[in-house]
Amino acid sequence: MAAPQDKDYVIACGRLASALSISIAAARRKVDLVAAREDVRDTPGKLLIAHRLLLEAEGVGHESRQLLDVLLEAVAEEANYLGDD
Repeated sequence: MAAPQDKDYVIACGRLASALSISIAAARRKVDLVAAREDVRDTPGKLLIAHRLLLEAEGVGHESRQLLDVLLEAVAEEANYLGDD
């Protein structure tokens, strides 16, 4: 039988999964990989890593949305262009 998970850790992994549009299992693996690299084995340490990854994902998401908005703006000379399909 699997060991019970810490509720806060599961919630943090769920939020990370939602922010990255991946499964909860993939988010948990991502946190576990970073924890292994940083030699963190306890649940509170993994919880901090999950929160850090979530903050990084939200920051990248905001920057990406701003970049996409800039790239999708039509240049004045191409505003009325209709492509031949």
